[in-house]
Order: sequence, then structure tokens, then C-alpha cells
Amino acid sequence: MRRINPPLLAIVGYSNSGKTTLMERLIATLSVQGLRIATIKHSHHQPEMDAPGKDSWRHKQAGAAASLLVGPERMLMVADINTPMSPQELAAAMFPDADLVLVEGFASMPCPKIEVVRSARCIDLRCDMSDLLAVATDIDALDVSVPVLDLNDSDAIAAFILDWLKQEYGHG
Repeated sequence: MRRINPPLLAIVGYSNSGKTTLMERLIATLSVQGLRIATIKHSHHQPEMDAPGKDSWRHKQAGAAASLLVGPERMLMVADINTPMSPQELAAAMFPDADLVLVEGFASMPCPKIEVVRSARCIDLRCDMSDLLAVATDIDALDVSVPVLDLNDSDAIAAFILDWLKQEYGHG
């Protein structure tokens, strides 16, 4: 697998399998470990993050290609894209100083992945085994050729990710 800078790890799985919940837990646990975590979330819908009538919305409506709303502790950007950017390109452009970029979704993207498989949702894997680092699941006897992690033990999953970062990137 090709190393990506900043390191990128996709959390994939079927809809409603628990990807977002796992991401929240991993972000919290890895951040406490001192890692600077950034995230990218895939959406099948056109995202609207700006409120009609607000200044930044008005700037976009007037024709600005991008609008950056900056506050004392947070900023938001709304920008048009002419060609879709891969998560790798986005991570390099937007989060060059991140220790890890967690990506939610993008199951077909070639990059390291942990797949979430919840028995109540679907017991089949969604992604190709070639990029799969592990499966996080609540199924006791899942027959796969990669490590099987307890979906309900986010500390163990975070430890697995930290070990992977050390092996692949020399940090974590």
C-alpha cells in the first residue's frame, strides 16, 4: 500500500452500521493521545453549509468561487469545485499538519480502511479486502483474513490505529 501524507484512514461500512459513532469515539480517544485529527465525510448529496441571507451566502450567490467565514476560534469554507478531489488530495491541501485524517465513507477509494460490520445491519463486507486493515464488528465469529476488532471497544481500535501509524509512518 502506498503511504499517504498526511496519513489517511477510511472508516467504511454500510449505511447505519455505526461509522459515525465509531469515528466520534476514535477522534476523542486519539486526540487525548495527542494526535491532531482531521476528518473528511463523504456525502451523496450536495452539501449546504451556509445560511441564506448571511454575508458569506451572499458572497457565494454573487459569484465568489469560495467564501471563508472566520471567527476567533473556528472557520468555515464554502467553495465550488470544478473537478472532484480525492480524499488524498483534500487531506494534502486542507490538512497538511494533521497526524491522521479519518475519512468516513469512500468505500471504493484505494486507501487503508477499517470496515464497520454490525450484525443488526448487514453481515457482509462492503469493501475490497486488498485495502482492508481490519474489521470492527459485533459479530463473534467473522471469517476474514484481517484482524477482527470489537466494535464496542474503541480504545482497542484506537490502539490498533496507533500501532499501524507507528509501523507505516513512524509516529502515532
